[in-house]
Amino acid sequence: MKIRPRCSFDGSFAIPGDKSITHRAIMFNGIAEGEAHITNALLGEDCLSTAACMRALGADVIVGEGEVCVRGTSRPHGADCYCGNSGTTMRLLMGLAAGCGADVTLRGDESLSKRPMERVAQPLRRLGAKIETCEGHAPVCVTASRLIGCEVDTKVASAQVKSALLLAALFAEGETAVREPLLSRDHTERMLAAMGADIRREDGEIYVRHSTLHAADIAVPADISSAAYFMALGALRGETLCLGVGVNPTRTGILCVFDRMGVRYRLENERQVCGEPVADIRTFRSPLRALTVGREDIPSLIDELPVIAVLCALAEGESVIAGAEELRVKESDRIRTTAEMIRAVGGEIEERPDGFVIRGKRSLAGGTVRSCGDHRIAMSGAVALAASTNGGQIEGEECVAISFPQFFSMFN
Repeated sequence: MKIRPRCSFDGSFAIPGDKSITHRAIMFNGIAEGEAHITNALLGEDCLSTAACMRALGADVIVGEGEVCVRGTSRPHGADCYCGNSGTTMRLLMGLAAGCGADVTLRGDESLSKRPMERVAQPLRRLGAKIETCEGHAPVCVTASRLIGCEVDTKVASAQVKSALLLAALFAEGETAVREPLLSRDHTERMLAAMGADIRREDGEIYVRHSTLHAADIAVPADISSAAYFMALGALRGETLCLGVGVNPTRTGILCVFDRMGVRYRLENERQVCGEPVADIRTFRSPLRALTVGREDIPSLIDELPVIAVLCALAEGESVIAGAEELRVKESDRIRTTAEMIRAVGGEIEERPDGFVIRGKRSLAGGTVRSCGDHRIAMSGAVALAASTNGGQIEGEECVAISFPQFFSMFN
């Protein structure tokens, strides 16, 4: 895919629905009583994997044009579920399968089969779940078992680990208390509460009791992690307006980064949609200054770190991103592949075990960026090339179908 350099980049963009919320809306309604309609759903490959797995478990899931209709099953049955490349699908289903009273096998593609699954399996076993992994990886075999509520410390700030525990807790006897070291995205808690779950947060812990969910229609806001690419282009090359973006405070780390780097932006038309805060985000071309990102910042901007690295490569001064070792176990080793992407376009970056140091330059030459099969590297590379002097090529651009199938048609 050829990316031409852009002296200016302006426009209004309707960003696809939030991937995290779409996954959860399909999955949670798949075990709820009644029928739900999910609008502005993201129909990328990952969310379609969730839809296929819920069908395999017995839910009725009909995918239309930007809409999904789900009629849940109160008794999911045993199944062999293929999760494709979707870590969210596999990890959340580990929790759901642990409590549903059926034997479930979860498989994935070559990339997903290399990602760690014991970080989910171990805390679920505290509740009594019977889960076997293949040396810590997929395939994952979940056997029907009796779950007993207890206190669980997740050890890592991961919305996927937390969500798996909360789903399992819906089926457990008694009360389950979940504690995480740092607050991760809270879409699961919000949606479960809206669907009738007995769930509350007190003193940094989440308490859940056995609950029956009731179907809920959900309008999915635009995904801020997808909007981030167009927001970054606005900061680098013009003025962009991203419409209807979810601005859940556990997801807006990119806006905190903008504040620290001196990016001018504003939130317009702020409102609430299905319990989630939403706004239009207007971003203006701005001189950028370096910043430091620490471990406490990572949960709210983990997906945006590759494009933040692009901004840092064009900022004045030296930026440090640390405490982000979680990037090592994404669709690619995102510390390594982000560093390779920045170097490929002419930037200066030093890879560290838990992040990187980036020395900003006035301009980037451009070049050829290998996606390494990672959608976020492909899209961040496109931003870097568009902001470069000469532009260049993205190799393996088809991987954007995972989360943003229309990215390049909107981008070009």
